Amino acid sequence: QLQVVESGGGLVQPGGSLKLSCVASGSIFSIYAMGWYRQAPGKQRELVATITSYGNTNYADSVKGRFTISRDNAKNTVSTVYLQMNSLKPEDTAVYYCNADYDHGNQWGKGTLVTVSS
Repeated sequence: QLQVVESGGGLVQPGGSLKLSCVASGSIFSIYAMGWYRQAPGKQRELVATITSYGNTNYADSVKGRFTISRDNAKNTVSTVYLQMNSLKPEDTAVYYCNADYDHGNQWGKGTLVTVSS
């Protein structure tokens, strides 16, 4: 079993920065990749960025150069993935979800709200 919990959302002004965290616990050694997805009001959930267990990253075109995904596996009991978001725009407003792809399927977190507004 795997548990995934996001944190770090909030209200930020356009052009500002925010860092999201995602902590996975449980069967962390079976994780293939982790990623961030987002869903804006009235829109479908979309991929933001992913990182594999080898450290390979992938970004949506809309966030390339502004967002950075990274991970910290220093602890044996949890795996943490971060999403550093810079130069935020109003269109980045969404609920951001963390996903872990592991050998039993996919595990989603409950999401954290990011609002970019002046």
